[in-house]
Amino acid sequence: MGEVLTPLIPNHEIISPDFHGEQNDNEDGDGSGTNGFIEEGKRQLSLALPLIAVNMLQYCLQVISVMFVGHLGELPLSSASMATSFASVTGFSVLLGMGSALETLCGQAYGAKQYHLLGVYTQRAILTLLVLSIGLAVIWYHTSFILVTFGQDQEISAGAGEFNRWMIPGLFAYGILQCLFGSRGAALANGISYWINVLCLALYIKFSTACAKSFTGFSREAFNGILSFLRLAIPSAIMICFEYWSFEMVVLLSGLLPNPKLETSVLSISLNTCWMVYMISVGLGGAVSTRVSNELGAGNSQRARLAVYVAAVIATSEGVIVGTTTILVRHIWGKLYSNENEVIRYVAKIMPLLALSDFLDGFQCVLSGAARGCGWQNLCAFINLGAYYVVGIPSAVLLAFVFHIGGMGLWIGIICGLSVQAVALVIVNLSTNWDDEVMKASDRVQATGAPE
Repeated sequence: MGEVLTPLIPNHEIISPDFHGEQNDNEDGDGSGTNGFIEEGKRQLSLALPLIAVNMLQYCLQVISVMFVGHLGELPLSSASMATSFASVTGFSVLLGMGSALETLCGQAYGAKQYHLLGVYTQRAILTLLVLSIGLAVIWYHTSFILVTFGQDQEISAGAGEFNRWMIPGLFAYGILQCLFGSRGAALANGISYWINVLCLALYIKFSTACAKSFTGFSREAFNGILSFLRLAIPSAIMICFEYWSFEMVVLLSGLLPNPKLETSVLSISLNTCWMVYMISVGLGGAVSTRVSNELGAGNSQRARLAVYVAAVIATSEGVIVGTTTILVRHIWGKLYSNENEVIRYVAKIMPLLALSDFLDGFQCVLSGAARGCGWQNLCAFINLGAYYVVGIPSAVLLAFVFHIGGMGLWIGIICGLSVQAVALVIVNLSTNWDDEVMKASDRVQATGAPE
């Protein structure tokens, strides 16, 4: 879900400062042609596969939690589903969006060989997001009240409120976890796992030689340039949130349909499935973001363009494979989440729609990664606004509540939004002047690296 963050600069690249020099030895000119295309594909896959593995493992924490809660009954499943959707809308997606500004900043700084800026940018982002998290925790604490205010079912809202309160880390979390394995235990398990992940990564960055050039210790520079960071981070958050909120809104809207427990349960399973598959695309998007930002920072406009074209081909191939697999497992997938026959049958019915949305979502995710590598967050925010809130959500509401198609109507509306987003991103990439993007990248590294 929205809480997954991708590593921005692969470790093996940091180990090799002459990475771009090695590229020049392996390619002629701008790297175009069949050999250049194949080499770029290999390079992206070598970056993407570790990212996919990391994202999948992280997201499985949430998937497994929902699966266990689902077998406790329909009400616990719908409550946990509503809670995670609310948490994503009000917390995870905001933090993910703000943090994604680092994809542009760190990637282009690395391409320009300003390695020390990676550590400064990261510290600056952590300080900003920690302050923001205080306010988000207050919102989570009042989840139940907020959901009831917006017309959600009382029982579901109460369970969702409890789940999200237990998602807020506590000093006594370890002790309580030993005694619980209901929805509260699942929430605590997620939180503890994330903190362990943070601790391990912090220790790795501190002691690993791979990060010696990018992290040179805590710096007062992190307190400078925060406004410059926010000028990119806020559009990044808006870009991500507009997209993520529309998907989570499907679950929230399903609580207003007749038989909300069934609709919320099935739409949550659909969304969890969609996000799990999306982790593959996030890995591919992270790879192309790194490649595009690195090449722009290094002044290689044509290689940046080639990286986008190669990524589009890889995303299309991945989408066909994932979509076909989704259809093939449609009759057994619901059994992983629930013992209710009604839920299992409904999941099988909606899975073909998921296959189509997985294909479109994967394609646009990769193009969005390229956009983040270029620093197009402002433009993408407007694209996502139009795609999802002018087309997607209104279509979903119309199909679900006016034409009474129910939860499937909500998902068809999301597919409409995805289609518009994908077409718009294709047009933007095809009309890009990559030489201009190189100049913008150079200006951005100088501006964000200097103190205010």
